[in-house]
Amino acid sequence: MSEPTRRTRSEARGSASRTSRRRRLVAGGTAFVVVLALAAGFVWWRLDGNISRLDISQALSSERPTVAEGPLNILLIGSDTRVGQDAPDAGKVSGARSDTTLVAHLSADRKHVTLVSIPRDSMVPMPPNCDAKVPKSEWPVQQFNAAFSLGGPACLINTIEGNTDLFINHFAVVDFNGFKGMVDALGGVPVCTPVAIDDPKAHLTLAAGRHVLTGKQALGYVRVRYTEGDGSDLGRIKRQQAFLSSIVQEATRTSLLLRPDKLYGFLDAATKSLTTDEDLGLGTMKDIADSVKNVGVKNVAFVTVPVETYPEDANRVQWTDAADTLWQRLRADQPVTGKPKPSASPSASATPLTVSPAKVSVLVVNATGTGGLAGQVAEALRVQGFARVTTSNTTERPTGVTVAYAPGREEAARTVAAAFPDAKLSEDAALDATVRVTLGAGAPAVVEVPNRLGTDPIPKPSVSAPAPSTSIEARTADQDICS
Repeated sequence: MSEPTRRTRSEARGSASRTSRRRRLVAGGTAFVVVLALAAGFVWWRLDGNISRLDISQALSSERPTVAEGPLNILLIGSDTRVGQDAPDAGKVSGARSDTTLVAHLSADRKHVTLVSIPRDSMVPMPPNCDAKVPKSEWPVQQFNAAFSLGGPACLINTIEGNTDLFINHFAVVDFNGFKGMVDALGGVPVCTPVAIDDPKAHLTLAAGRHVLTGKQALGYVRVRYTEGDGSDLGRIKRQQAFLSSIVQEATRTSLLLRPDKLYGFLDAATKSLTTDEDLGLGTMKDIADSVKNVGVKNVAFVTVPVETYPEDANRVQWTDAADTLWQRLRADQPVTGKPKPSASPSASATPLTVSPAKVSVLVVNATGTGGLAGQVAEALRVQGFARVTTSNTTERPTGVTVAYAPGREEAARTVAAAFPDAKLSEDAALDATVRVTLGAGAPAVVEVPNRLGTDPIPKPSVSAPAPSTSIEARTADQDICS
């Protein structure tokens, strides 16, 4: 056989062998991809299946705040029990205790995250027996953490929305027992305690200084209350915020998202301890996480609702005027510290007004304690053609301007609200045809409404509302509690 013939056959056999190897590699690669896809699918199914879901739609108030496009407000509840398990509705969570309540505000541009802690000893108006059909004007004042115990997430959302006018998009209840697994999955979380802790109830003893806590120790750390500090819920909130800061820092430091082994353990523990609304599945959580992945620890702020001692019980607290400022800034999607951004045009007049001032009766209530303010505002409304304007006073001390109206009178109220930049609209079933304007601290001077009557100028104000208290203390996730 000639040399060229042998070379041709050898090359053919080599080509066939290479083709066979390529086919085996392709087949093996395809099988590997399929296995990975199946594994990923199983992991996703497993994690998503860990989450308990609760339909509370029927228990929510029909008079909820307006939904703001862009920002997200997520209610986070730390509970002693697996709330909602084997429960088809909110009523099944009766008796559960909410040790921790946080409102997480994600800014529309996803550049800032604000976590607001609400003291559980706060005395606030609450729906009686968690009945959301009762008008807000008839809500009795009760201790804040009773809402979750009596009516679960729905009652808590109704209470928060009714007192803040901030729409809650989602909720998540975190079982504190599952919280231990999350900490252990991270390999522990470092903390620094300025003072020694010895709390038998929390089963925790720590010397002053820095420690890396296990899940069990971490659970005790966030529960310590009566044997450290002044024994109030406010001291415990500071420790909880410091601990959450440590979790954010630790997850960032260890590149948690780049470690599949740690990430799965963390997510498995986290999802097992979660009860959420029906729309907050793993896919939605991933989308939310992706949207804030570039938020640095310096842009994660922790705030406690500003409070003062409740006059009727020194062991309870009530929200201050600064709390109103806090909620106002979150509603406007503004930073909670520093100077607020200039406000846009009043939302009440963003669309054309349909009711003439001549058809609107107004009651102006002075809630500032500044003499002559209600009369001054009344005259500024009268020159613009408002039909009948009366005045009164109250000892309550809110912030800003609230324009309240009876059901079916919202368009009339919008005409009135157009005279007060950044006024808050509120429906009140106890009112008649008269629109009530309540002037609080920081109430602006009256401006011209777009559809005013007459040409006489608005009288120049001689008195003004006092400035609201805007002292809001915040700490960022990169701050050390011991520094």
